[in-house]
Amino acid sequence: MKPVKKTVHKQPSFQLKSTTVEAYVTEQGGHLAPVVFDRQGCKIQPFSVAPWAEERPDPSLPQLLKVLRGDFFCMPFGGNDQPFKGEKFPAHGETANNRWTFESLEKDDGRTTLHLSMKTSVRKGRVDKRISVIDGHNAVYSQHVISQMSGPMNLGHHATLKFPDEPGSGYVTFSPYRFGQVFIEPTERPEERGYSILKPGYEFKDHRKVATITGEFTDLSRYPARRGFEDIVQIVADAKRDVAWTAVSFPRQRYVWFALKDPKVLAGTVMWMSNGGRHYAPWNGRHVSVMGLEEITGYFHIGIAASAKKNPFNDRGVPTVLKLNPAKPTVVNYIMAVAPTPANFTAVKDIVLDEKGCTLIAENGKKVKAPIDVAFLQSGK
Repeated sequence: MKPVKKTVHKQPSFQLKSTTVEAYVTEQGGHLAPVVFDRQGCKIQPFSVAPWAEERPDPSLPQLLKVLRGDFFCMPFGGNDQPFKGEKFPAHGETANNRWTFESLEKDDGRTTLHLSMKTSVRKGRVDKRISVIDGHNAVYSQHVISQMSGPMNLGHHATLKFPDEPGSGYVTFSPYRFGQVFIEPTERPEERGYSILKPGYEFKDHRKVATITGEFTDLSRYPARRGFEDIVQIVADAKRDVAWTAVSFPRQRYVWFALKDPKVLAGTVMWMSNGGRHYAPWNGRHVSVMGLEEITGYFHIGIAASAKKNPFNDRGVPTVLKLNPAKPTVVNYIMAVAPTPANFTAVKDIVLDEKGCTLIAENGKKVKAPIDVAFLQSGK
């Protein structure tokens, strides 16, 4: 099929459509957004688009920030300020910054797949990106295949959601996890015109009670919260599970956004809580009510050097890199979806999978079913 290419928020983008989803993938950086899901005739657009998207960008900005929207694949994940064995990667890697090449757009048996590719140069190799939508499914199926590379690599997805500007409008929950930890340093510093509130390095078993620098505790399961601050924590998944999940329930908007992954491939979730805490360009205090729920294998958002060396996570048996092998491509499969919810459906307590999809169960016992191709996480087909 011939691709439909449109300029969306000033970025040339490839269109991907099913009977229930309309999505755009930017040519530059491969960022997935906007994505419109159809919830029984009501359009849902959960992903964030940077507030400066329609402005004339500062030429000095990295491509990542010029494009910044939705979900994008990071390899290596993080700032990458420190080189690794002579490799100097841009923030979140070439895959989040460079131009992707169109390969194909195919539709078969109700499944439409956009195939893009990139030849990387910092660490020479190839990455194939396949984004699929299925008629009748309010879901996006994402696959990245990394080939012709060797050595350690931290990587992950960078999904960013725009929450309604109402305090506590979203309930954020996870499948059972080992532990969580606040980033080991202040995420932002006042002398650099940024502000954070969570206590650096604080470890927790329950993200509903996390220490702040004031000596008080705060609840990370409700968001937006802590206006004026920027904070990052990492949740370490239970690797014994076949499938791990992240979910955000919006009771007033009557839907749930959720993501499914294999925790043996993506070992953790970085929560980036961006609520007006950055007062330098291009953020300028206006990036608010945004949360990144970023499924990764890595040591926080620092980059490959910190992830590849000995660190407090891998000391505890938590993988912070995948080992790439040119003889065997590395495959990263990931699903993001939405589901309509009944009135008074609160936080997601569990997601039960079966051959037809999944059942989301709220803390108050209410249930909703969603058609999902769960087998995709293992097969990628």
